[in-house]
Amino acid sequence: MSPSRKPESPEVTGIKVKQWLREWNTVSFDSKERRRRPEPHFYVFSLSAAELRALSGIQRRSTTAGKLRSEDLGIQRRHDEKRSEEISRFIRYGYPWSNLSKARRAAGDFRELRKPGWLPTAVVVNILRPEDQRREAKVDKQDLIRVVDDDDRVIRLQLPENFSGADWEPRSVHPIEVIDGQHRLWAFDGTDAPEDYELPVVAFYGLDISWQAYLFWTINIKPKRINPSLAFDLYPLLRTEDWLEKFEGPVVYRETRSQELTEILWSHPDSPWYDRINMLGESGTGLVSQAAWIRSLLATYVRSFEGPGVKIGGLFGAPVGADRLVLPWSRQQQGVYLIALWQKMRDAVAGCRADWAQNLRTDRRTVPDLAFSGQQTLLNQDQGVRAFLHITNDLAFVRYEELKLRNWSVDTGDDDDAAISDALEHVPAAIREFLEQIAASLALFDWRTVSAEGLTEEEKLRKLVFRGSGGYSEFRRQLLKHISNSAGQAGRAAKLVLGMEPKRKPQT
Repeated sequence: MSPSRKPESPEVTGIKVKQWLREWNTVSFDSKERRRRPEPHFYVFSLSAAELRALSGIQRRSTTAGKLRSEDLGIQRRHDEKRSEEISRFIRYGYPWSNLSKARRAAGDFRELRKPGWLPTAVVVNILRPEDQRREAKVDKQDLIRVVDDDDRVIRLQLPENFSGADWEPRSVHPIEVIDGQHRLWAFDGTDAPEDYELPVVAFYGLDISWQAYLFWTINIKPKRINPSLAFDLYPLLRTEDWLEKFEGPVVYRETRSQELTEILWSHPDSPWYDRINMLGESGTGLVSQAAWIRSLLATYVRSFEGPGVKIGGLFGAPVGADRLVLPWSRQQQGVYLIALWQKMRDAVAGCRADWAQNLRTDRRTVPDLAFSGQQTLLNQDQGVRAFLHITNDLAFVRYEELKLRNWSVDTGDDDDAAISDALEHVPAAIREFLEQIAASLALFDWRTVSAEGLTEEEKLRKLVFRGSGGYSEFRRQLLKHISNSAGQAGRAAKLVLGMEPKRKPQT
């Protein structure tokens, strides 16, 4: 249905589609879990792609002007710029011309391959209500879209009073958020984008964000259209959906992502763990195994919540901050953070002149540093890796707001290694300094193994507690107490985490 528009009163005419079954009344609706009861219908209409993009805040992905991608979209979604560029070519010239290489397109020998670029599949959106809040802000009352029921079937969408088309900007939050189809809208970015090219739209009204994540999953994953791991990058909110946890289990995101991050640490040339992880589980290598890394990441950065006593989750897999939304970092950005973290620890150990480090350096000329990567340092063993990941996760989790982790955005392309290397050079100063503080403090801890030469009997006894079923938690506790004695933000974060710990029962 074509939109019926009046310049003095911008409106779009559409139809109401009723979809509700009695069985749905038994669904668990819960506004606290961002799953309030939805309307029993949605709307179908058409609108200029350029205008829909303006109403939805869809703009080219860029960090150069300091504009956060998280501020463009109410719900966190990732953007593949190359995908939108391909769609843009398809719109103008169809398939297969849109998939030709740049050289072949320029050659002009394939004009017969040009076809119409139809996009008949609807963009799925949500129209925000006056009371809906996104990042502590609401749609300005003058920017709201109002739905007027003319009868049981036909509706009119009254666009913002001052809506001026493709160049319109809201006063605060955009009145529309895209559930599915953002790459199609990004394809209309640019001065030469056709403004009269319309798209079919399916619009929900006031749909809670957990239902939006559910819709994205059923549209893109249920028919096996995209890789499930990629879906958690495109729509990070899915990482914390309880229905996915129960149905798919941790394999959907947590185990897969832990393996991907382990591979990044092992394969990237800038990583301190480059070629130093036992990926095949071979015996006698003296390296921490891939399985141990996966278990450690599952227990730390990629976990949901530790339990009812401690509300500290995994930085990559749990709701965090005042808005209680998951951190919208892609796989590559998570890898950048972990590499930067271990780089700071490697450098801090290299500069450490404490007795424990000096004693492990039997030959000062040995490269790499045996205090960091030798066979008698816990930093190169399962217990040390787990404890280090655990403590650094917890400290960053409680300092999420102060570090402005959500504000850090990393652009990734086809070349993961190049994108990661570039991002490592541009870690924000606040994050870099925080990691340096943690590493400087931890480098002073005695990381020698119980079998290291020169240990006294008392020192050996203190290290034996790191073994056994309780060894991981005891190691973490000792590191936490150690950092709490440090000055600066790292020390304050450690004190905060200690204050959140459940009370330890006295020994009997």
